[in-house]
Amino acid sequence: MENLDAARLQMAFTLIFHIVFACIGMVMPFFMIVSHYKWLKTKDTMYLTLTKTWQKGVAIFFVTGAVSGTALSFELGLLWPEFMKHAGPIIGMPFSLEGAAFFVEAIALGFYFYGWNKLPERFHWVTGIIVGIAGVSSGILVVAANSWMNAPSGFTYENGVFSNIDPIQAMLNPAWFTQALHMVLAAFTATSFAVAGVHAYQIYKKRKVVLHLKAFKIAITFGAIAAILQPISGDISAKDIAERQPAKLAAMEAHYHTEKNVPLYIGGIVNNETQEVTHKIALPNMLSFLAFGDFDAEVKGLNEFPEDERPNVAIVHYAFQIMVGLGTLLLLAGIFYFVSRKKTRWQQKSVYWLFFVCLAPMGFIALEAGWIVTEVGRQPWIIYNIMKTKDAVTPMDGIVYSFYMYVLVYTVLTVAVTWLMIRQIKVLNQSKL
Repeated sequence: MENLDAARLQMAFTLIFHIVFACIGMVMPFFMIVSHYKWLKTKDTMYLTLTKTWQKGVAIFFVTGAVSGTALSFELGLLWPEFMKHAGPIIGMPFSLEGAAFFVEAIALGFYFYGWNKLPERFHWVTGIIVGIAGVSSGILVVAANSWMNAPSGFTYENGVFSNIDPIQAMLNPAWFTQALHMVLAAFTATSFAVAGVHAYQIYKKRKVVLHLKAFKIAITFGAIAAILQPISGDISAKDIAERQPAKLAAMEAHYHTEKNVPLYIGGIVNNETQEVTHKIALPNMLSFLAFGDFDAEVKGLNEFPEDERPNVAIVHYAFQIMVGLGTLLLLAGIFYFVSRKKTRWQQKSVYWLFFVCLAPMGFIALEAGWIVTEVGRQPWIIYNIMKTKDAVTPMDGIVYSFYMYVLVYTVLTVAVTWLMIRQIKVLNQSKL
């Protein structure tokens, strides 16, 4: 395996795992503080039990997110030294601020975890809010650094030299808001539907039904709201990509030839040799409208770009279709929940809960597909239109062995976290209420 392939696979593999740990760590504190607030208001011991169970989950994912995120930081230097040589001084600020947010989160989590019956109730609850805000802030700051790779700014680039560096402008690059908004909503959607699915399964199995129903309602409310808002951020992102990264947009839709009145493809099988998409549903003029707000707008095709500057069309297109398809499913599920939440007779049917159980992994599958679109769609650039990925990779041999090691370590970590979470559910079901 070539160094470039091994390095990209290692980065992709670790990101695929870390993003799950990080998103759950960002979102679960909000479930915890809502449950805590309900306990403060009602003194219902079920909410107290649920809060303490969720706080343990927050602690588990805080630790695993920190470990897997730290590994990614080392990988940037290990795998992409030429990138870090130039990018480090430019995008160091969001990483530094992310470290500060991490420390705030750690301190607040310590106060929250050990503050029961020691701190004033309201202050104790506020420390939980700080945990949630700091976690989301960390995620936004990391996305700001990633978005800079898609919309490099805050420096002057001439003759291979980076100068006139402005870290603030680099951090607040043209893509940071759209990516951060889309990522935060995706994190809430994926985590909320996953947690709601776990509790729906317990209800389906008739275990501690009242307790799990309370948990389900908290989680699914966050998920439904985020899923309904997600298409808005998706539309903003699509228009931004159409303006700044037309090759990525063309790959997302497998659009090869520049033309006006361009249809939007739903599904389809990509044939890169013939530059055709078969077995698709075409919605006339819709890509022109979604990209530029004009049904007659011209959309650049992949043929406008040199072959060595085009992303892998099939991977980007299929990932985009999965993301949009599952996002639409979760949107409809969110609307369905709000319509059905007071329909007691619906909730008495097993199929109702089985439906939400089946949705549990869908948000994370959509989330992973979205990151594939973002990262593979930018290729072959590591810094868009400035530095190619092949020029940033380490010349050191043996990266493939590092890749194998990371696969083993992250697999073990995932098994351990899964076992811990299953154990927490069992403990919750055995609690005396």
